[in-house]
Amino acid sequence: MSLEKVLPLERAYDWVDELKRHGRRVVFTNGCFDLLHPGHTRYLAQARQLGDALMVAVNSDRSVRELKGPGRPIVPQNERAEVLAALEAVDAVTIFDDPTPQKIIARMLPDILVKGAGWGPDEIVGRAEVEAAGGRVVLIQPVGGEAFGGEPKALSTSALIEKARQCCR
Repeated sequence: MSLEKVLPLERAYDWVDELKRHGRRVVFTNGCFDLLHPGHTRYLAQARQLGDALMVAVNSDRSVRELKGPGRPIVPQNERAEVLAALEAVDAVTIFDDPTPQKIIARMLPDILVKGAGWGPDEIVGRAEVEAAGGRVVLIQPVGGEAFGGEPKALSTSALIEKARQCCR
């Protein structure tokens, strides 16, 4: 069951440590993952192909509000984690409450840290720690889609929310 893949933070640390003890390559990514869409699923599938296990850290409701504003998240943290855990590409999910995953990355030291290609090298939280430990950072190009009708546009939760607001006006 997918809920078994949603781990409290301390258990997530133990899970990663165990994988690394057995020589498995751990891939880490993080985000809000509010209103999951094909951009997310494609990104996660690409990330998973980079290693033996994919750990996804999800921003808590409080940290999403801090980052995105009072109207977000649309979907509560436990539901976002459950949906992510149901994806074949995702091996484990944890929820974090800080504005960034800095502490988690510094503690887990994944072999591969994945972010969307829109992030500049100096904007990637945890980059220095991962690279200092011999890991690497991989940027995945955002994918487009026709979910909005007409020509392909970048898929994003914010764009989906804006499209829904336009439809309701």
